[in-house]
Amino acid sequence: MKEVADGVWKLSGLPPNAINVFLVGDVLVDAATRHARRRIMRQLAGREVRAHALTHAHPDHQGASHEVCERLGIPLWCGAGDADAAERPELMRDRQPGASINRLVWRAWAGPAQPVERRLQEGDEVAGFTVIDVPGHSAGHIALWREFDRVLIAGDVLNSMNLITTIPGLQEPPKVFTPDPARNRESIKRIAALEPRVACFGHGPVWRDPAKLTELAADLP
Repeated sequence: MKEVADGVWKLSGLPPNAINVFLVGDVLVDAATRHARRRIMRQLAGREVRAHALTHAHPDHQGASHEVCERLGIPLWCGAGDADAAERPELMRDRQPGASINRLVWRAWAGPAQPVERRLQEGDEVAGFTVIDVPGHSAGHIALWREFDRVLIAGDVLNSMNLITTIPGLQEPPKVFTPDPARNRESIKRIAALEPRVACFGHGPVWRDPAKLTELAADLP
């Protein structure tokens, strides 16, 4: 586990940066696939964790949520628009574009259902961060923003690497995994306008170049 900003730790995983999980203060943000449960629990050993929050309820983010919440005895928090899918994961499968890869991903990675105890809304506070609604990649996708030092936990609004080659660089999430690409572009523009000094994405290395993010957003239609 590596501290990437004050009070923000990025858990390690293999391959590095492929599917990221963060500990933000005492809140675990995202939980990768259901196969990640052991490595997440191992890295959380000895740390105080009081809640688990999802940026969105795709299988590569909620996969280990049930086991983490059950073993640590902590509540699950999720954006209001994705909360029903966290409680009934098959809903997220059915909301994805119709490509066969989405059903394969769901079968391989999705975790069991877990009740959502807090449905996060725009402006809510999570471990000193403010919830921002950034839909598009999923209906209830959220980001977490800490204004005083300009740190952003952005989930999959953008990827900071190519998912196939793993070469670092800002990219829109693939349309095959994004039900509403046009709306996601509006969310990209919104986070770019914040000019984050540190941006933590679900896939890819931590990003520390706000100018590149601004440039990408400006080039979007």
